Amino acid sequence: MQTVKHRWKDRLQRVLITTLVWTPPIGLIVLPLAGFLAYSFFALDNGEIVHRFTFGNYIRFFSDAVFVPQFLRTCLLAAGVGVITLLAAYPVALLLWSLEGRAKHLMLVLFVIPLLMSYILKIFSIRAILGGRGYLNTLLMAAGVITEPTPFLLFNLTAVFLTLSIILFPFTLLPLFVTLERIPKALIQASSDLGGAGWLTFRRVVLPLSWPGGVIGASFTFVLALGDFVTPQMVGGPTGLTFGRIVYSQFGLAYNWPFGSALAVILMAAVLAVLALAARIGRSQGGPP
Repeated sequence: MQTVKHRWKDRLQRVLITTLVWTPPIGLIVLPLAGFLAYSFFALDNGEIVHRFTFGNYIRFFSDAVFVPQFLRTCLLAAGVGVITLLAAYPVALLLWSLEGRAKHLMLVLFVIPLLMSYILKIFSIRAILGGRGYLNTLLMAAGVITEPTPFLLFNLTAVFLTLSIILFPFTLLPLFVTLERIPKALIQASSDLGGAGWLTFRRVVLPLSWPGGVIGASFTFVLALGDFVTPQMVGGPTGLTFGRIVYSQFGLAYNWPFGSALAVILMAAVLAVLALAARIGRSQGGPP
């Protein structure tokens, strides 16, 4: 009898723990996403949401001459951000990996601190650098490279690309650095003992073992850049339109929640596809299963 009582008590505890663990993600992630999916099959009629099942929102996305090209353009922008941050993160991560003791921790903190800062504050800081009277234009004019402030650096798609690359750089750097930290230094020493020069050791040992971390970091950056609407809103101007701004406008300005939900679902499908591809590449390169 006592044994049965203990079994029921253990089962009740497991049920309570499972409920406590799964309630936040289900309530804060799964249910809102399910709501977006449901709304995407509704329609808007004279400013009122009609709860009638329809594929009209998805048909509009694929048939309209604006949305698909803009979506592909934003995907290319996000892919470019992922690639440029990966190329910039590798030498920095290698430098951090080569340091020892306090120097390593201090340098790592310097790259992590921006993640703790306000997103809006970081964008305004970059605007102060790229603006017409910003530090970069002032420096270029003082050096005689240009004679007047160039509009190329702000309120266009180039500004969006530069700003996203700077802000999202730590998201590529940190997974890559963690992956490098997991490489045994004995492998590097063994490669050196066998006659492997610096570049040969990097190409044959370091790069294959650290590549999964680079793919994960670049995919994180791609996902964050793909859905960002704040940065294009603040530094993009009229020519820096991205798909994230279009989704935001459907919920805010147009008040077309069904169509905005359909665009959000399409964006989420693209994000899931990229994450699945990154996970597959990581596994094929010897990353964690």
